[in-house]
Amino acid sequence: MLAIILIVVASVGATLFLYDKIGSGPASTEATPDKPAPLPTPIFTPLEPFTVTLRGDSSSRILYVAVTLRVADEDSRRMIVNYMPEVRDRILRKLSEQKPDYVQTAQGRAALVQVLTKDLEAPYSPQPRGPLINGVLFTAFVIQ
Repeated sequence: MLAIILIVVASVGATLFLYDKIGSGPASTEATPDKPAPLPTPIFTPLEPFTVTLRGDSSSRILYVAVTLRVADEDSRRMIVNYMPEVRDRILRKLSEQKPDYVQTAQGRAALVQVLTKDLEAPYSPQPRGPLINGVLFTAFVIQ
């Protein structure tokens, strides 16, 4: 009887020992990192405000808009700054094509963001690729 009790106690002890050892092995330490990886800091490039005349069906209206670009990396920010006259020209051309009634809607502004993103990501001569733009943000948007 004493031998059976010793065998049961030894097997339970061995099981607990192995379970504890496996539970604290290398797999469990990798699953719970000490601290999360830091998030990258966003890179914003503010542009001078734009004022353009919008031609409607029966009248003209003035659009005043301030734009900030959110870029993916420092190279993209430098490219925007270095090619600023061309960046502004591309934006002004697209803004002046807008219809006042449409651009005042949420859908119109969303479409304008997509058009501006596509145009601004196009390469600037002689660069082989354009900047990576994560967002076009309107910080002021007034139509009179």
